[in-house]
Amino acid sequence: MKKRRNIGLALSGGGARGLAHIGVLKVLQEEKVPIDMIAGASIGALIGAIYAQGKDVSVIKKAALELNMKKLVSLADFRLNRTGFIGGRKVGSLLKSIMGSDVEFSDLKIPLACVATDINNCGEVIITQGSVLEAVRASISIPGIFTVVKWQGRYLVDGGLVNPVPVSVLRKMGSDYVIAVNVIPDIHHRVLLADEEVKADLKEPHIFSVIVQAIQMAQCLLVKSSIQDADIIISPNAAHIGFGDFHRAQECIKQGETAAKDSVLEIKKLL
Repeated sequence: MKKRRNIGLALSGGGARGLAHIGVLKVLQEEKVPIDMIAGASIGALIGAIYAQGKDVSVIKKAALELNMKKLVSLADFRLNRTGFIGGRKVGSLLKSIMGSDVEFSDLKIPLACVATDINNCGEVIITQGSVLEAVRASISIPGIFTVVKWQGRYLVDGGLVNPVPVSVLRKMGSDYVIAVNVIPDIHHRVLLADEEVKADLKEPHIFSVIVQAIQMAQCLLVKSSIQDADIIISPNAAHIGFGDFHRAQECIKQGETAAKDSVLEIKKLL
């Protein structure tokens, strides 16, 4: 019998918009689309790690819907540190409660790669071994906000800075076909949104907003090159959702479902 070619799933960063990945996974699971490997950056690494562990999408969705502003604020263990405002210990505890334990990459049901950035040399770091929790913690570490993560002698931050949609990582892992899920708005969308915000008489941005906006602008410029080698690109309509709008989880997930359903026929042609 002819061997089926393997399929890789690349999950982008994007803050709260990344919750749309859950909707995409839900549809792929319902349509019995096999996922042979996953690569994720930032929130894509987080959701990819939970799914790769073998968790049903409904479990991931439940955890996302339980997020609210009060819970998010409680996760911010502010501390005076030379590398960031938030220590990340409480975030690590939350991740551990969702995943059940601090699993190793070798324990995962689906091969996974988490992308992080070496803050000293701006290089891409692909983590595929050791503690999954540590890898995710590194990949989601927004520079200047979260403290950096020390990993094998290197200091790591958000993977979206160097590879916001890690299609290239899956190619290196041997993926025959790559489905990319991108929730990062292109620069055109960001300009339009900014124009609307100017009309709304905005208040002066605070330091966290400035840091996040700067990162998002950098990611916008990298997305096009990141996804150009993907076989299929799923782009949930989440540009209108803010980076920190985790309370809009239901809406994000729905957008992911809609976008995935629109791509189902194209995906099945790959199979």
